[in-house]
Amino acid sequence: MKEEVREKVLARLRKVAGQVTGIQRMVEEDRYCVDVLHQVAAVEGALDRVGQMVLASHVETCVASALESGKPRERKKKLDELMEVFSRLGRVRP
Repeated sequence: MKEEVREKVLARLRKVAGQVTGIQRMVEEDRYCVDVLHQVAAVEGALDRVGQMVLASHVETCVASALESGKPRERKKKLDELMEVFSRLGRVRP
């Protein structure tokens, strides 16, 4: 992962950690359930964005390198790995 992307991902993860701490505090304070659910949805969205950033970085670096390598076995391995990631994210079924 490029350093610039790593810093952006880490910054977003720190923000998510703060949001989760806030949700914990809301539950401890017995705050209104719908307000808690809105915050949970916000954290899920933030984590989705982190995942998108990491995936984009992986495609731009690791996958691109494998495709450019000229090594069929390495290309297939990275493409299979990418399909597995998409499958786990629920975006694509192999």
